Amino acid sequence: MNPRSEIHARLAASLKEARTAKGLSLDAVAKLSGVSRSMVSQIERGESSPTVATLWNLTQALQVDFAGLLEARETPRIEVIRAEAAPVIGGRGLGVSIRILSPAEAVGVHEVYDLTFATGGKLISDPHGPGCREHLTLLDGAIEVTSGEESQQLSTGDTARYFADRPHRIEAVGGPARAILIVQNS
Repeated sequence: MNPRSEIHARLAASLKEARTAKGLSLDAVAKLSGVSRSMVSQIERGESSPTVATLWNLTQALQVDFAGLLEARETPRIEVIRAEAAPVIGGRGLGVSIRILSPAEAVGVHEVYDLTFATGGKLISDPHGPGCREHLTLLDGAIEVTSGEESQQLSTGDTARYFADRPHRIEAVGGPARAILIVQNS
């Protein structure tokens, strides 16, 4: 086998292994990466030589190490995302940091966020899709949750479950607060 075809074979095997380890279909990887389903399939079969941009999109969607794609090494059984490497959503809310804890393939189905509020911080949301529910567990501080016309105040350790298919808000009360938010789309 020549060095070029060996590289294609290793790349194809690494990408397919990463996709199947995450339980993703070709369609799911195409949707997450922006690379067409047919191109993903061709790359996995070693029939196409992807551009660096295509490889980058695929590795980001599959959450695999770009540099390590061609190395012969075992995939770890426990995936760890270090705190400083977790993606953060910017430009939402006032005085709130939103760290994404759920994997990319869960977007739109079951999303998990770590919310850190500064004093007076608030996250005001428009209605999500029909039947969407949020589950908010307060880890530290105090917050007020509003869904539609109803409001409830939470203390450390409390969990609120509410419909998010109407206007809703989460607001720190009396100081900083931290919570875990799970969004379930129906």
